[in-house]
Amino acid sequence: MTPLSFRPEVMIQGSENPQPDPMPHRAPRVSYRMSDPAMVLAETGTLALFAFGASTPLHDDPRWMQIALEPFETPAPLELWQVEGEVTHGRDGAVRWSAGGGWLFAALELDEHDHDGADAAAAIAYRTLHQFVSSRAERHVLRVWNYLDAINQGEGDDERYKQFCHGRVAGMGDFFVDGFPAATAIGHHAGTQRLQVYLLASDQAGTPVENPRQTSAWRYPRQYGRTPPSFARAMSLPAGDALAISGTAAVVGHASAHADDLQQQLVETFANLDALLQHAGMPSGLDTHSPLKAYVRCPGDAAQVRRFIHERLPGVPVLLLHGDICRGELLVEIDGWRYA
Repeated sequence: MTPLSFRPEVMIQGSENPQPDPMPHRAPRVSYRMSDPAMVLAETGTLALFAFGASTPLHDDPRWMQIALEPFETPAPLELWQVEGEVTHGRDGAVRWSAGGGWLFAALELDEHDHDGADAAAAIAYRTLHQFVSSRAERHVLRVWNYLDAINQGEGDDERYKQFCHGRVAGMGDFFVDGFPAATAIGHHAGTQRLQVYLLASDQAGTPVENPRQTSAWRYPRQYGRTPPSFARAMSLPAGDALAISGTAAVVGHASAHADDLQQQLVETFANLDALLQHAGMPSGLDTHSPLKAYVRCPGDAAQVRRFIHERLPGVPVLLLHGDICRGELLVEIDGWRYA
């Protein structure tokens, strides 16, 4: 008979009574809101607040981030992360951060012109974030977002996304030695060669989740670059009460499906989302508390994407953004959250 696996208890020195592991923290609540930024930032528990597009105002609060992706519907709502308890925030060199309730938001923006391109900028970004997070109690990185200019520019190994992937791994070192986080990488159209990277971390580990329909990204063959993408398909947060879903597109195995066919790519993308939820042990489908982002390559496709999602997921909050997918033949990508 195979013995049951167990985790040894942490013993209090000088005591025979074991100290149980701390209760996992409830997942941050992610939502979209039409509101005044100053009012939201003043609320208790606001960990981060995101605005989309160049027309949004700047703000010096470290929790505020202006994302370089343009929304298709304006005015666009703000994306709000809220946690239980008080939040502190500040800056550490290039890193802006906030923390509360066992959770950490950290972000930075780099100008590639100052760092010799996408490869070097990605290496510096991840090395900098690694150094910062390593100094924190909230050292378990669960979810990362990456936005860079002209993601598909270049041929072969010189494509900017492949350069980014190579630099990311060079910079991360042993950052993710216990497993890769969930992640998204999307190309923006700001024309500034600005790299934006931000993350969610916790003082407790999550559980990476893979999709049985897809090859794990770090196992992609050589045709996808010198260094394969390094992310999990999703991350179950410590309490098991939420799933952070990575950027998901029409990829089966490691190959793109239905090249340049938007309708079939949407069908395949939703098949991947369904399989991912099932493999994660989450309830099937998505509900009105499950905010999604849909990144759409061609502006003329936005209406079709909106219609498809609203028909499949009535009432689910969706933010449509103009963004390029990491493979030129892919037209749409979806990421988001599923709460238990």
